[in-house]
Amino acid sequence: MIYSVEDDQAIRELILYALKQAGYEARGFEEGTAFLAALETRLPQLVLLDQMLPGMDGSQLLAHLKGHEKTRHIPVIMLTAKGAEMDKVRSLDAGADDYVVKPFGVMELLSRIKAVLRRSQAEESLPVLRNGPIQVDIPRHEVRVSGQEVALTNMEFRLLAHFMGSPGLVFSREQLLSSVWDSDYLGDTRTVDMHVGSLRAKLGAAGKLIETKRGVGYRLRDVIEP
Repeated sequence: MIYSVEDDQAIRELILYALKQAGYEARGFEEGTAFLAALETRLPQLVLLDQMLPGMDGSQLLAHLKGHEKTRHIPVIMLTAKGAEMDKVRSLDAGADDYVVKPFGVMELLSRIKAVLRRSQAEESLPVLRNGPIQVDIPRHEVRVSGQEVALTNMEFRLLAHFMGSPGLVFSREQLLSSVWDSDYLGDTRTVDMHVGSLRAKLGAAGKLIETKRGVGYRLRDVIEP
């Protein structure tokens, strides 16, 4: 089941038609209250969320989803007319899995839905990752350092999980933009530097494990003993 929260009836009906033609079960909502009520009876596999909605807007609904244990795992794709880079960064950091700017092509949207669902299903099968004092539970979206939980933004979590999956390997800033953000993200490499800096700070002393390889990129040092 895929939920679409979109106040424009024509766009909502187009989305639902495309989803059903592609073989998905889908349900649409024109505002947040009905959407939140539906979550009490059935959780979807994925949510397509408009940004500008009557009542609770898309940012508030996204925060609600990611702030509750039973819904925080549900992948969310933002569908919005706001195309500025910072709008996209804020949504991704708040927990969105992808960001599609209107007007969009139906085939592109379906492709992005498939990609997000594949990634979500792959993450659910991953074990808890450990390196030194750092522990990353991907399905539960939790990070602990020496047993203490650390609160990260969505992109900080994805960046750390990427490093944890390949400790010791060096990744260029361009590789991280492609793999952690998404393949067509148009931001510059300063975005990577900013998130690495904030991630290091939040990890405390363990942040020193994320090393800068001058002229190349970043890596997470492989630590054998916790």
